[in-house]
Amino acid sequence: MAGICCGVVGEAETAASVEVKSTSARRRRLEIRQLKLISEVQISENEKKKRKLDLFPSTREYEDARDQWSVISENGKSDGAPMGLYLEKSMKAAQVSADVEEEIVKDNPKFGMTSVRGRRRDMEDAVAIHPSFCRKGEISSDFHFYGVYDGHGCSHVAMKCKDRLHELVKEEIESEENNIAWKSAMERSFSRMDREVFEWSNSYSSTSNCRCELQTPKCDAVGSTAVVAVVTPDRIIVSNCGDSRAVLCRNGVAIPLSSDHKPDRPDELLRIQAAGGRVIYWDGPRVLGVLALSRAIGDNYLKPYVSSEPEVTVTERTEEDECLILASDGLWDVVSNDTACGVARMCLRAQKPPSPLQSPGSKSFAAGAVESSDKACLDASILLTKLALARHSTDNVSVVVVDLRKNL
Repeated sequence: MAGICCGVVGEAETAASVEVKSTSARRRRLEIRQLKLISEVQISENEKKKRKLDLFPSTREYEDARDQWSVISENGKSDGAPMGLYLEKSMKAAQVSADVEEEIVKDNPKFGMTSVRGRRRDMEDAVAIHPSFCRKGEISSDFHFYGVYDGHGCSHVAMKCKDRLHELVKEEIESEENNIAWKSAMERSFSRMDREVFEWSNSYSSTSNCRCELQTPKCDAVGSTAVVAVVTPDRIIVSNCGDSRAVLCRNGVAIPLSSDHKPDRPDELLRIQAAGGRVIYWDGPRVLGVLALSRAIGDNYLKPYVSSEPEVTVTERTEEDECLILASDGLWDVVSNDTACGVARMCLRAQKPPSPLQSPGSKSFAAGAVESSDKACLDASILLTKLALARHSTDNVSVVVVDLRKNL
């Protein structure tokens, strides 16, 4: 009996000890989690404050208050006022920054981009994506810019368009008074871009590392197509010069927002002949038997027969709009508009609910690059690129898919 009693007491003591240890361990784990959470909050607040300082220069006075507090603390004298000022303004800055960050995340569009060299020896395509690149006056929502450039002869004209055209478009938009005359604004932007390319090609620099300059000191025989889309809350403005293409998928129907500029297109053929040029069939219709395009940026040696003037379309957005596809002819040579929209639509509908918005990022893909803010859009661009390669596209392939669906 004594042994049994001793055994019971021992079990009770052991249970109590385990309970105490378990409670202590649980409390310690909670303390560790709280410390981790506090650390993450501090890091987040610091990042938001830094972002706020960059967006709003007036908040730099908070840094001055903090520096003043540091000096007083080192001297061992403080009445608390500078620190109070710093804390108060820092809290306001953090709150405003959080509101700005939430608004940016909410308004940023979902997109996916893929650009690969494919079966070509060189990569001459370039893609530009600039969410919230422009804000016009009192308009609360931003404008978003997407561009696909398909170079020929060399890549430097396409790269210059990638670096500069969105800036020129922004300048032209901001120069408008109230209502934006989109056609004239986009035409001026393309004209300025073409002029910059012309000036660059005539100022040869021996320090430039450009493949075409190994053949000639003047890069006149180089150009690029350009298909550009500016997406606003209520419109899609597409400007096209060349045979890259923009297609809108609306309620399952493919709607082309641009028309390819080929030398044998009836109106383009008449324009070339009226300017004194000829279209010669050499492995297909070509301007003067050389270029298989009737419009492009650059190609100074073929002017005025090859024009840099874009065709501009302005399309009102509707609730039935699903996505916008911009791509170089590496896709459109082997994939129809309907097929491309069907593939993109399938990818967008495959994820329910849609993928959460992520920070834009990029990574390598089949000797090219991908960039996205949404997995479904990225899947669509990759699948379209793989489809073009599977159908033996012989050109560079660049694809941009933009999700236009509202109320998601």
